[in-house]
Amino acid sequence: MCFLPPCKSGAIRFDEIMFPYVALTKDKAWQPGPYEGVELMILHKHESTGGIVVLRKFKAGHTVPAHTHPDANEWAYVLSGEWEESGITYTTGALFFAAKGVRHGPHVARTEVISLTMFDGPLTVV
Repeated sequence: MCFLPPCKSGAIRFDEIMFPYVALTKDKAWQPGPYEGVELMILHKHESTGGIVVLRKFKAGHTVPAHTHPDANEWAYVLSGEWEESGITYTTGALFFAAKGVRHGPHVARTEVISLTMFDGPLTVV
């Protein structure tokens, strides 16, 4: 059975490229983030928009002050750890969204936190 958009008929060929881009963490390195206690692993950067997809590591006990991203919307999905926002502790599976230019934070890492974070424009912090 096919759904829209039209699909190919026949068997799946395993020699076809399924994804035009694949990032493997073993091929990437952690680098300093915009704040002390934060590291980023850039998984993808969109050349024309400047948007990026990163793994973000917050070291336990560190607080990132309230801030804005004037050039990008931000989506952050907690993969592991305990992250506190406004007195509420969030754990694995929490998804956060911060609209471009909207002040958010402070972020408090109660434990080491790893998040998958996407910015649809350049990562700038004010």
